[in-house]
Amino acid sequence: MSEQITFDDFMAVDIRIGEIVSAEPFPEARKPAIKMVIDFGEDLGRKKSSAQITVHYSPDELVGRQVMAVVNFPPRQIGPFMSEVLTLGFADSDGAIVLATPDKSVPVGARLM
Repeated sequence: MSEQITFDDFMAVDIRIGEIVSAEPFPEARKPAIKMVIDFGEDLGRKKSSAQITVHYSPDELVGRQVMAVVNFPPRQIGPFMSEVLTLGFADSDGAIVLATPDKSVPVGARLM
């Protein structure tokens, strides 16, 4: 377990629900990855993200899926691509990433509480 944090520390991390509107392979990445455009609604708009999720997902099956992402990290340059949000997931028993998603549909842009 990590060091304990306060509720204010937790609230400083802005985790939102977005809907993937496009996804494509990212062959220029050092490790296999997928480039995505995720819609976070009117307030935040569409943001780009790169994720190493190729073991469990193909670009075609990602479009329309809701995902959780940290939206208040600074953008990060990944090769020729600027990733604007950190898409969240968990490592399975082999270390491959499984996306963090709600089990029911929620409004795009909703914040994790």
